[in-house]
Amino acid sequence: MSDAGATVGRHDLVVAEADARLDLFVATALDISRTAAATLIATGCVLVEGRAERASYRTVSGERVQVDIVPPTARPVVAESIALVIAYEDDDVLVVDKAAGMVVHPAPGNWSGTLVNALKGRGGALSNLGGDEREGIVHRLDKETSGLLLVAKTDRAHRALGAAMAKREIVRRYAALCWGHLESDRQTIDKPIARDPRDRKRMAIVTTGRAARTDFVRLARFDVVDLLRAHLHTGRTHQIRVHLSSVGHPVVGDDTYGGGGGRRLITMPPKRHFLHAAWLRFRHPASGLPVELRSRLPLELVTALASAAGADGTSTGTDPLEYFGFFADDES
Repeated sequence: MSDAGATVGRHDLVVAEADARLDLFVATALDISRTAAATLIATGCVLVEGRAERASYRTVSGERVQVDIVPPTARPVVAESIALVIAYEDDDVLVVDKAAGMVVHPAPGNWSGTLVNALKGRGGALSNLGGDEREGIVHRLDKETSGLLLVAKTDRAHRALGAAMAKREIVRRYAALCWGHLESDRQTIDKPIARDPRDRKRMAIVTTGRAARTDFVRLARFDVVDLLRAHLHTGRTHQIRVHLSSVGHPVVGDDTYGGGGGRRLITMPPKRHFLHAAWLRFRHPASGLPVELRSRLPLELVTALASAAGADGTSTGTDPLEYFGFFADDES
């Protein structure tokens, strides 16, 4: 079991609403995917009033459902020789400029080729607070999101950076291109996020979800898209993508949340969305000194932005993010 929200041990559940499929009931109650719930049922880890039932079983109000989640079988993470772009490194931390298409940590379906595999392949110390599969990882980026990602090399650094992240002292700003136009040049979206109860592979705005806030600044308005700077105040899964989709302006190229159409209008490649972690600021966990790092837009996003901008595009040789004021030092 690798789904977030599914803790190891016994879970005693009571059916509140009748006529729900057993797999859907378990998935919703434990905040796991429906596939994971079906696997638990098929392997005998779910009992309804002490008896085994199929995933399609229709529950009855008041029934007691027992779910036993056992610890996952350990699977060693293999060190692999994979080239990485390192934006910063010292004895305590390193910052990777992650390429789009790379998964951050191993999980079912992606046991190799991940950032953690690559970090192990480099050798050297990494914090093990997150376990072997998340060794050194302080925060993550989605597979098709590129840019700056912070890694701890010691447990002490990991604790300090984790505490700073919780206190919102680490500044992470993303460049995003969204379809359509926001209501104003500055917009804050403060909506809770949780797994989509209708599709456990997605996230959604859910009233009972975890608090999530993103500040958006429009840097440029083109014919069919806006160029935005997004400032994360929280770090929920898919946060920027879900928030923009919730107001009808999904990230360009985002197949999951409604922004995948119209790629040809701005020459976006397949399986890529326009979201780049371009600016990272934090205090060094050992020295306390400020560290500021910037990442240029990858070539495919530069091309897409130039296509979207048309006559309003950047001058030759100019960093597009600099040109549009992305790194202006204000509060958002």
